[in-house]
Amino acid sequence: MHEDSKKAPCVLAALSAGAISGALAKTTIAPLDRTKINFQVSRTRRYSFKAALKFIRATYQTDGFLALYRGNSATLARVVPYAAFQFAAHERFKYILSVDKGKKTPGKRYIAGSLAGFVATSLTYPLDTAKARLSISKKSEYSGLVDVIVKSYRIDGPLALYRGIYSTLAGVVPYAGSSFYTFETLKLLYTEEFGRSPSAPMIMLFGATAGLIGQSCSYPLDIVRRRMQTGRAPAGMGLLALLSHIAREEGIRALYKGLSMNWLKGPISVGVSFTTYNFSFPYLSSFSQCH
Repeated sequence: MHEDSKKAPCVLAALSAGAISGALAKTTIAPLDRTKINFQVSRTRRYSFKAALKFIRATYQTDGFLALYRGNSATLARVVPYAAFQFAAHERFKYILSVDKGKKTPGKRYIAGSLAGFVATSLTYPLDTAKARLSISKKSEYSGLVDVIVKSYRIDGPLALYRGIYSTLAGVVPYAGSSFYTFETLKLLYTEEFGRSPSAPMIMLFGATAGLIGQSCSYPLDIVRRRMQTGRAPAGMGLLALLSHIAREEGIRALYKGLSMNWLKGPISVGVSFTTYNFSFPYLSSFSQCH
């Protein structure tokens, strides 16, 4: 049997485990994600943890509990394939680059994570843009994800949902690279130190640490991405120009608006995601001849 055919079931297991991980992680932090996006795209609303809690309370009182999950179906429509592609790509790049096979390869560990994020983002970016627009919209603007896509195409053309993709890719490379590198490195160090695989709580802690580091490394670019996606950036302004514009007009703090919220939701999300994948992938792989 050809080697690729032996690898195919592993890819399917990685896709399935990644999809499950992404869905569970994002649903867990959906209200926090919606709150963060609303502050990110605002030019006037100042962020604080108190203001974030006030927004959540006001949304709940005005529109009900389910309003806190507005846009979550669109989030899952993007995150499920994104996580599936990212984890499957990461497994494949680790194999291609021979990451930590025979000797430690920290550089390749980082590259494998970065490439996985690049591939997943390139394939799912339009859904991310649609989700961002739906999250900040009023009920009267869009009826759902499909409505966002149709109206965006009619008003702004076929490339409307790719707005901001370059800034996104610029942020994804350090984010995914740092996250996967941190997680894989902590797992490796733990195994070497204690001679056994880390437990579920330790995996959760390693994932949370990876999420914290990854978010901190790339957050200003996330601000730029959301501004471009939602049409709240000056026309024709590129990545570096928009970074400079936001800092000049709104202050340096504007580039980190909502970061404390990310320090809460990021570790939770990434911790849940990595933990779920770490245990579901071997389980799903056991149903096939994966080597």
